[in-house]
Amino acid sequence: MFYLVQSDVGTQIKATLTREDDGSAVDLRTATVVLKFREKGSTTVLFTLTSITSSDDDKAAGVAIFQFSNGNLDIDEGKYEGEIEATFTNGSVESVFEKLEFYVREDF
Repeated sequence: MFYLVQSDVGTQIKATLTREDDGSAVDLRTATVVLKFREKGSTTVLFTLTSITSSDDDKAAGVAIFQFSNGNLDIDEGKYEGEIEATFTNGSVESVFEKLEFYVREDF
């Protein structure tokens, strides 16, 4: 579970994608990696974040960093979920099976 605060800007989530069968890193150098974010129980995607990982070494190691920006967390307090998806230049798409769980609380 990731804990977030309403209206925060600059909060980051770091994920390392690995293959379940052998534990090797998913090479993301030729992929666009996104995090789709929605309210838990809903089918409506509220926003999509694109990984800001810039280092080829990090991408080769399966690292994806997502940064929340202005307006992303201007949402109601409650439970949310996310899905990470990688689209490679050859057209193949890989989605992480496990959903990420988020709780957003009110700001002071």
